[in-house]
Amino acid sequence: MLNDILNAIVMGIVEGLTEFLPVSSTGHLILTASLLGMTGERAQVFSLAIQTGAMLAVCLYYWRKLWDTLKGLASDRTAQRFALNVLIAFIPAVVLGLAFGKYIKAVLFNPTVVASTFILGGLIILWAEKRHTVARVETVDSMGFMDALKVGLVQCLALIPGTSRSGATIIGGMLLGLKRSVATEFSFFLAIPTLMGAAAYDVYKHRDMLVLADAPLFGVGIAVSFGVALAVIRWLIGYVASHTFTPFAWYRIAFGIVVLVTAKMGWVTWAA
Repeated sequence: MLNDILNAIVMGIVEGLTEFLPVSSTGHLILTASLLGMTGERAQVFSLAIQTGAMLAVCLYYWRKLWDTLKGLASDRTAQRFALNVLIAFIPAVVLGLAFGKYIKAVLFNPTVVASTFILGGLIILWAEKRHTVARVETVDSMGFMDALKVGLVQCLALIPGTSRSGATIIGGMLLGLKRSVATEFSFFLAIPTLMGAAAYDVYKHRDMLVLADAPLFGVGIAVSFGVALAVIRWLIGYVASHTFTPFAWYRIAFGIVVLVTAKMGWVTWAA
């Protein structure tokens, strides 16, 4: 039991550290779970469930914005447009996730795919940061419906493990004309329905394999991911004000190469 708790703490730390950085939390969770020997459907359910901790961190950090939006839904046009933008951006991932989610998990949830997409994603970030894109959207509230739909379509790339949901939405948003800070904040808000919905659906779908004895593990994982993610959000908001995502691109490339080389040489057995 103690070993399971320690594994839950490690997974919670990894989730909290990587969820909002453009490095792929799912990819890191797959690789970490492989090293810890946490494989199979129950491990996948746990990995999805602890993402709710990171989402709760977003809710706490932006509670004022979320509360004002809820209060203004009946009469405030700005609140209505913001809520509708999040909904519009959320829908594409729901449709494609329900249509292809089972196939993606069965075929693509493995270390080789993760490592390859780490590298490819890093190269895309380097390319995107070299492009000179003029920001035309200066605030989250000034986003149009088409802006939201385009970001939502880009988010669908993250269905491939190792791509990074935050990386796809932030970098994609920047290429579409969103200011760096706007793309980052909208990525946070979009994560709330996207990942909480995915976690709730997956836990419900696999409810038969869950037992009450698993509750402490899930509780620890969610609590740890919440605390770590809150610290990362605070740091990232300040970071994007004056830095690029280039360091994360080089990290992705280096980490992906390490995984591929260690697997090829037989130094590490990365389980599917």
